[in-house]
Amino acid sequence: MNMLPKVGYFKVASIFSIGFLASLCLFAENKVEKTLIKAGTDKPEAIYQKGEKIKFNVLLMDDNKPLEGKKLNYTIKRDKDEAQSGTVVSKAEPVVIETELKEPGFALCTFSCEIEKGKVIRGSAGAAVDPSNIKVSRPAPEDFDKFWQERKEELAKVPMKVTMEPVEVPADMKGKVECFDIKIDCAGGMPVSGYFCKPVNAAKGSLPALVSYHGAGVRSSNKHFGYASQGMLALDINAHGIENGKPASFYQELRGGKLKGYPFFNSDDKDKIYFKGMFLRLIRSLEFIKSQPEWDGKILIVTGSSQGGAQSLVAAGIDPQVTLCIAHVPAMCDHTGILANQSSGWPRFIKMKDGKPENENILKTVPYFDAANFASRIKAETLVTVGFIDTTCAPTSVYAAYNNIKSLKTIVNNPLCAHAVSKESGTEASKKINEHLQKMKSAK
Repeated sequence: MNMLPKVGYFKVASIFSIGFLASLCLFAENKVEKTLIKAGTDKPEAIYQKGEKIKFNVLLMDDNKPLEGKKLNYTIKRDKDEAQSGTVVSKAEPVVIETELKEPGFALCTFSCEIEKGKVIRGSAGAAVDPSNIKVSRPAPEDFDKFWQERKEELAKVPMKVTMEPVEVPADMKGKVECFDIKIDCAGGMPVSGYFCKPVNAAKGSLPALVSYHGAGVRSSNKHFGYASQGMLALDINAHGIENGKPASFYQELRGGKLKGYPFFNSDDKDKIYFKGMFLRLIRSLEFIKSQPEWDGKILIVTGSSQGGAQSLVAAGIDPQVTLCIAHVPAMCDHTGILANQSSGWPRFIKMKDGKPENENILKTVPYFDAANFASRIKAETLVTVGFIDTTCAPTSVYAAYNNIKSLKTIVNNPLCAHAVSKESGTEASKKINEHLQKMKSAK
C-alpha cells in the first residue's frame, strides 16, 4: 500500500492504490517516439467568461525542439454551439486558435498531425466558460425520492446476512490488522462482495469508517490494509457482487461474457436496469459498515473514481449519515445533457435519431440513476475532481452535478487532465480526508 505524506494526525492511504484509474495526467500531450503535440490555453487555469476569447495554443515538438512546417488538423467541440475545425501549420512559436462560448460550458480542442506516413499523433486542450453556472439539463423526476424510498423498503425485506472469511494480511501487519472477504445478502440478485479491513481489538465506538467504490469494468475488490493500519474501518466493494481474489482469467471471462455491455442492460426499465442492483449494493454496504460495533457513529467517508465517483455521489445523496464524499471524475452525471446540446457523462445512455431520442423509455428511466440528481440531496462535505480534456466523463456533466450540490463543497480543476486521477487530485483528496478527520474528532 503506497502512502501519501502524513497530514495532521492521520496518514491516509494513497488514493492511487485503490486501483480505480492507474494513470496520472500531467501534460496534455501524446508521444510517438520523440515527437509530441503540446497544447494549452493562454490562461493557465483555462477558465473564461461568456463571450471572452479563448486562445488555444499548440506547439509541435521533436526531441524537445519546435518542429516547423507540419500540418496540424484541429477540431473544437463546444457545448451549446457548432463544432469548428481547420488546419494550421506548426511554427517555432505556439500557433494560436481562437474561439468563444456565449453560454456556460466547455470547449475541447483536439489536434492531430501525421508526422510520417501511418504515424499520427494527437493532443488536446480544454477550456471552461463560466463553469459555476452550468446547469443540469433537466430537473429530477417528481417522484425521485419516492422511488428510492421504495427501493430502500425493498432492500429492508432482505435480512442483512453476512459471511466473513478471514484473509491473509502482510507479515508486518499481523496482529495489528485483520481482513475479511465478505458477502452480504442484498436485493437485486447479487450480494455485496468486498474486502473489509480493520484494526485488531479496536474499542467499541472508536473508529471512523471509509467505503470505496469501483470504476467501470470487472475486477476484484481491493484490500485497504493502509487505511486499517492507521485506525479506520475500511470496506472496498466490487461493482458487481462477484467473487474476489480470483485469477485474472475469471474476470476476463465475465468481462467478455456475462457482464459484457452491462451499463446498458435493461436501461429502458427503471425496475430492471443494471444500476439498480449496483446502487442497492452500495446502500447495503453503508448499512453494513454502520452496523459494526467499532464504528464511532459519526465519521463516514465514501470515495471512488469514474463509475465509483458516481457511486460516491449516490451514496452521499441517499444516506444523510455520510459525512465526507470524495468523487473523482464522476461518471453517470446529467444523462439527459445531450437533449440540451451539452455533453452527458458516461455511459451516454441516450442515443439520438433525427433530433429525437431513439428510445423514449430510456429517457424516462435514466434520470432515476443520474448522479447529478443524487448530488442535489447531499448533506455531506464533498470534494469533486474534474479533467478539462476528459472525453469519458465530460467536464460539463461533472460541473452540472457539482453545481447541484448544496452542502459545503470543493472542486479540483485539472485543465490538462483526461479521464484519470491526477497527482494534484489525489493529494487534495488525502488532505481533505485528514482535515475532515481532525475536524470531526475535535467536535466530539
